[in-house]
Amino acid sequence: MKNLHHLLLEITTLTTKIETNYPELYRSLDENPMTLANSSHPHVDREAMEEYLESLKQLLRHHVETHKN
Repeated sequence: MKNLHHLLLEITTLTTKIETNYPELYRSLDENPMTLANSSHPHVDREAMEEYLESLKQLLRHHVETHKN
């Protein structure tokens, strides 16, 4: 089981990889680093971060598989 800090590090690393190597995919993530949650203290747990990380991995795998040159 990964702790929240490790998950956030993995998400940041993967997002940076997507931004650098797959800018067309990064644009479709519809993410903006300046976007803030509506709540001043949003609750984000480890499970939500694990699900988000897995969804990023799946998105990247699908993109690579369907855009092979």
